[in-house]
Amino acid sequence: MKVGFIGLGMMGKGMAANLQKAGHQLIVHDLRRAAAEPYLANGAIWADSPKAVGEQSEVVFTSLPVPADVEAVALGPNGLIEGMKPDTAYFDMSTNSVSVVRKINAAFAEKNVYMLDSPVSGGPGGAASGKMAIRVGGDEQQFNRHVAVLGAMGDQAKYIGPIGAGTIVKLVHNCTSAMMSVALAEVFTMGIKAGVDPFEMWEAVRQGSTGRARTFDRLGKFLAAQYDPADFALRLLHKDVSLAVSLGKEVGVPMRLANMTLEELTEAMGRGWQQRDSRSPMILQVERSGIEQPHVPLAKTDAVIADKSK
Repeated sequence: MKVGFIGLGMMGKGMAANLQKAGHQLIVHDLRRAAAEPYLANGAIWADSPKAVGEQSEVVFTSLPVPADVEAVALGPNGLIEGMKPDTAYFDMSTNSVSVVRKINAAFAEKNVYMLDSPVSGGPGGAASGKMAIRVGGDEQQFNRHVAVLGAMGDQAKYIGPIGAGTIVKLVHNCTSAMMSVALAEVFTMGIKAGVDPFEMWEAVRQGSTGRARTFDRLGKFLAAQYDPADFALRLLHKDVSLAVSLGKEVGVPMRLANMTLEELTEAMGRGWQQRDSRSPMILQVERSGIEQPHVPLAKTDAVIADKSK
């Protein structure tokens, strides 16, 4: 296909290279023409503007730093919207704002052009190797139509749902990663200051039940609203976190997240959930969010976990 690609930075350069390796004809644009030189040397065509990319392409991809950049490339002067042909598709691979994604989609729809939000996960290494997840929101027929092109860039291209769904999933993923990093720093500094060798501690905790589980695999029973009978009772976790917070005080390590967690567990204990599963405080957040408790059959999530290819 004639594939337009805008944004040849840390992520975009690997994706664009893989599109060329797969035999697609690239039309490229970047703020710095120098970034495009390796692709031009391999037969890519330079375009002076996003509009010019759109005019020459059957499908367009962007990989850009911030939502304002995506909006300018898509809707600004000489933007994609001015050049793309009806019934063609634009996939934004950036981590974007949901509101910007929906704004671009609405504007493109008026011109019978499809916009799909398609953020990626795998880092620059994954973008270069093609071992990368692509999570797509938007028109499902357009996803199916272009799944082979997406497959040239990532080995896990998946349709998630309507416009914005891919972006929401990416934000959930990245925010989880950030929160976990802060939490890990908090508890590990406590353990180190309390006197354990950092490597020995790391090696030990990664073999525990939390260490052995994939991060999101632990959500199965939450999605199934299965808190009884308990795998590990709330009263026992409350005791353990209380002891960890006390140790932090003893050795002089701030434990902000641990104290917030203890407050959640204490509130759940106050509901009389002592004998329920230690995950039961998650119910509190469901209530605060004003959503219905999910009821995904446990067999459904267990089947995904058991399938090592997923």
